[in-house]
Amino acid sequence: MAALSQHIAKVYQTASDPGAAARSRLAASWRRSLAHHGLDPAQRREVHRVTDTTLSSHRERAEAMLLVARPKLDQLYQLVGSSGCGVLLTDAQGVVLDLRASVSDQSVFEAWGLHPGADWSEASEGTNGIGTCIAEQRRVIIDREQHFFARNTAMSCMDAPIFGPEGELIGALDVSSARADQTEGFNRLIAATVAQTARQIEADHFRASFPRARIVVADQDDSEAATLLAVDSDDLVIGATRGARKVFGLNATGPVRSVPASDLFGREDGARGFEKAERAAVMRALARAQGNVSEAARALGVGRATLYRRMNRLGIDQNLA
Repeated sequence: MAALSQHIAKVYQTASDPGAAARSRLAASWRRSLAHHGLDPAQRREVHRVTDTTLSSHRERAEAMLLVARPKLDQLYQLVGSSGCGVLLTDAQGVVLDLRASVSDQSVFEAWGLHPGADWSEASEGTNGIGTCIAEQRRVIIDREQHFFARNTAMSCMDAPIFGPEGELIGALDVSSARADQTEGFNRLIAATVAQTARQIEADHFRASFPRARIVVADQDDSEAATLLAVDSDDLVIGATRGARKVFGLNATGPVRSVPASDLFGREDGARGFEKAERAAVMRALARAQGNVSEAARALGVGRATLYRRMNRLGIDQNLA
């Protein structure tokens, strides 16, 4: 009880100090929870749960994401479930859509409010893994006493945002645990795995959203960004992930302005990975077609003349074809 009282006092003191919010992202989140959302760190009410009808509506709106995410949730749970962790997927509003947890842990997660239909937005729960990840649109670790509500300080949460095919935030992937012996290093390892899984979901969702397009993948050092472009049969970019939009200076969200892929590939400020990927794709197509350019062009979904232009731009010797 004394520890909870100390936590409440610390939250009030930190959140009331504007200078602390400027220096610390955690303090800024505590301040949002207290001043903007009007929450009380001592509050003991249960986590708000939407009705079954409302949950169904949330799931319907997120159906495309759920379809590609569920196998990834299973894979992530296989990695972390034996250590007492649960895997949760939420939408952009912070409502839990799906959960993976062991049968023996189900009652514990239910008691914490970690279950489908629970609202873990910052507006509802203050600083927490899911809500703060969504509010700041970045991966976070909210460990025990970093939570806003004193009643949530027994758990650790590792989260990463998921962005949709138009660069918009569509959800968050969460791994939560209440193991007292879970170390900071182990949390960082889980957080890296969560981020990687979130990017896989994002990439799969993007591919599914452009089924007839050629998907070009960038060779980027930033492993936290799914950097893909969707290119149509006219060699126009018709889609881009959030990471690709940043690399190529495209609009942050919404449909991308049609631009020739070659215009982007020709840039020197990040296109090298795309050129490498495109060259590899062309070489593979030519190899499979045994040098027949017409057959390779059909396999790539472009015209023969277009393929010759690409080969010339990529420095592929036409005598090899």
